[in-house]
Amino acid sequence: MLIGEVARRSGVSARMLRHYESLGLVRPTERTGGGYREYSADDIRRIFHIESLRSLGLSLRDVGRALDDPGFEPAELVAELVRGTRERIAAETELLTRLRRIDAAGPAAWEDVLRTVALLQELGSASAARRQRAALATAETAPLPAEALVEAALGETDPHVAGALRWALARSGDDGWAPLAEGLGSPEAAVRERAVRALAEMPQDEATALLRRALAGPDAAVRRVAAPALGARGAAEAVPVLADMVVAGTNDVEAADALHALAASPAAADRIAAALVERLAGCAGDAPARRRLAQALADIPGPVAADALAELARDEDRGVALTAAYVLRRRDHA
Repeated sequence: MLIGEVARRSGVSARMLRHYESLGLVRPTERTGGGYREYSADDIRRIFHIESLRSLGLSLRDVGRALDDPGFEPAELVAELVRGTRERIAAETELLTRLRRIDAAGPAAWEDVLRTVALLQELGSASAARRQRAALATAETAPLPAEALVEAALGETDPHVAGALRWALARSGDDGWAPLAEGLGSPEAAVRERAVRALAEMPQDEATALLRRALAGPDAAVRRVAAPALGARGAAEAVPVLADMVVAGTNDVEAADALHALAASPAAADRIAAALVERLAGCAGDAPARRRLAQALADIPGPVAADALAELARDEDRGVALTAAYVLRRRDHA
């Protein structure tokens, strides 16, 4: 079979077939009377073998070794190909992500593209100060897509930068909450906590729904972040977690403020006071916890809270009794 026919049937150009011949990869076994190359069936099979190995990413040099070296071991080379392919996929994925974010920013001119690229690079800087400046800039002058801000916020360990990113994310638009749903399902506890902290600063109903999901989850640290935010939004289901936070002394002032916000009606006030009184029963040997509960009861109106404070004013611990007595006097004065 002449070279032109081989090229048509194999899909390998005549120029490439000549290149293979110059490298010694495949040599036509015969020549016609006019001196033209003539490929045998074995030659054609070898061409297909070459193309198959090239499709795996092998260089032509490695293809030659694979076909001609009896001692060639493919395992190491294949492992190297796997590593190289993964690196290329990662690089292409990163490029695609960057392009999608630039596209989502809706650039009107190349200056906008360059500004977006610069901000994305700054968000990935090793300098916390530069990351913080970039986060503030995205909210004020050059908004970035929420997806980019979420990725930065979920990975940020510096508290100042994290606060700036949450602020920028809260101002990024109505759909800023959406990418955080995935963060709530992360296998890393720190990522889940960062996700719920960001959601706590978003006013949308969808963000509230995600906070409710976090409150019902098994992660105590996440629940302690979600509960005050939900309490401020009037979600009564946050009361048990808030009461437990007061007992444990974990952001107890914030928890007490959220309980006070929930105690808007007499019925709600009595339910909240009852939940705090229930915790008192388990704090017989924990004076600091009883003192925190007395302080939380101070801002809960109604007779249930008043009766509990009167009982605490007779507490065996002097600090607890003085706290409760002071609170009662303040309530009476009010």
